[in-house]
Amino acid sequence: MLSTIRSLRLRRRVVCLYGGVKRLPVIIAEAFLWLYFSYSCNLSPCTVDLDDCQTSMHIWAPNHRRCNKPNLVLVHGYGGNSKWQFVLQVAQLTRRFNVYIPDLVFFGKSQSTRSERTDTFQAKCVCDGMKKLGVDRFSAYGLSYGGYVVYRMAEMEEEMVEKVVIVSSGIVYTEDQKSELLKKLDGRNVVDVLVPDKPEDIRMLCRISMHKFDIGKLIPDFFLRGFIAADGYKKEKQQLVEYLLSKESSNLHLPALTQETLLIWGDKDGIFPIQLAHQLHSHLGSKSKLEILKNVGHAANIEAPFSLNKLVTLFLSPQVSSC
Repeated sequence: MLSTIRSLRLRRRVVCLYGGVKRLPVIIAEAFLWLYFSYSCNLSPCTVDLDDCQTSMHIWAPNHRRCNKPNLVLVHGYGGNSKWQFVLQVAQLTRRFNVYIPDLVFFGKSQSTRSERTDTFQAKCVCDGMKKLGVDRFSAYGLSYGGYVVYRMAEMEEEMVEKVVIVSSGIVYTEDQKSELLKKLDGRNVVDVLVPDKPEDIRMLCRISMHKFDIGKLIPDFFLRGFIAADGYKKEKQQLVEYLLSKESSNLHLPALTQETLLIWGDKDGIFPIQLAHQLHSHLGSKSKLEILKNVGHAANIEAPFSLNKLVTLFLSPQVSSC
């Protein structure tokens, strides 16, 4: 009996050690990103408790908020946490804005014991998190899934959200267009691609997201396996995707936003085709503006970060937020 217990304990230790070794490359990469955000971008990580401590949201916030700078909230999509998605944009944007970058719930270090899996829940958490930090007015920039969240933020907090930037986000796509998207995945389940379980799933996501180059080919399997192993919220992320794919999430009857809105799209977007940009532009009406990035795919934040930053800065700079 004692020998069996010792054997089980040893096995657990070996499994834990193997898991730690597998995650090591990603842990090292995360550490470098933390140093970059902290010392090159003058941001500090903080955690705010919401919903009577049922939810905690991790947010990168300015070390020193400047009253002469507009406040800007960056909301990421799938494919990693906030550091991974905005690493090529953040240094330039922090020179012009008080930048806040939350990890959405079940991404990075944000978590919740609540059962909600909707974009509306995510939006409420971001807005409540900003209130906790004492930021009453800001503009919001959402990338892909983050675009859904930002739209809901602007809808529920009209006075709080000043201007809106949405990048490559199929907010008003129809059920037929959802079916077309699924066909592009060569029979793979979209949930498996967005919440990968093996390196091939991540490479598929990279392949359909990029137009100029396929970055997935350059990343070794051991790093991709570590990236997958480091994700502690796979089930919750799957549920978030399943909600977006359900008919319950249909956004065809969304109210048009009252805020000025900038839409930015890559003309070679392989996930949300350019047609969806025009649909959303038409839905939003005269208060919206559409900018098309030539020869850019879905991941404009990776393929064209400087062009993206220029458009965002020109759109937001005339407006000065209160601290």
